[in-house]
Amino acid sequence: MERKIFIAITGASGSIYPQRLISKLLKNRQQWASLAVVATDNAKEVWRVETGNPFSKEKEILYFEKNDFSAPFASGSGKYDTMIIAPCSMGTLGRVANGISNDLITRAADVILKERRRLICVVRETPYNLIHIQNMEKLTLAGGIICPATPSFYSVPKTIEEVADTVVDRVLDIAGFNIKTYRWGED
Repeated sequence: MERKIFIAITGASGSIYPQRLISKLLKNRQQWASLAVVATDNAKEVWRVETGNPFSKEKEILYFEKNDFSAPFASGSGKYDTMIIAPCSMGTLGRVANGISNDLITRAADVILKERRRLICVVRETPYNLIHIQNMEKLTLAGGIICPATPSFYSVPKTIEEVADTVVDRVLDIAGFNIKTYRWGED
């Protein structure tokens, strides 16, 4: 499988989402060829506060700094096919929706959109104001996918990880991964 995936982690609350996403992708290693991650400074701080642990790096993943424009996904020739921003702050969403490429995350999102590849933004804010909604509309019209970090409960999750997994599994489905998860109407 030649899939190349890029995960961007912003400073919005919800570190459990990229944590679970990375864990599940590592368990499905046969479904991707390259997995890259960029975490903003705020994301690393929120990660520490929410998980009680410093942001750590897994050996199978490529890590890049937020201003490293030499990263392969900063260009369409890098052939990264999917970008997931999880969690996606409203500031990041606004910059992407308005074509402001001021760091590696926003540049990579611009590349994904211009190449007509898959961009999934796991937005994490509540409530939304009109600017948020307009930015989500603009990004959707440009080809991005808005997947709010809104868990479902029909699978009767018992732990916070299971609750978060209802979002993460949906993201993995949207990204085209073959995963084992609760499916409505199946036993």
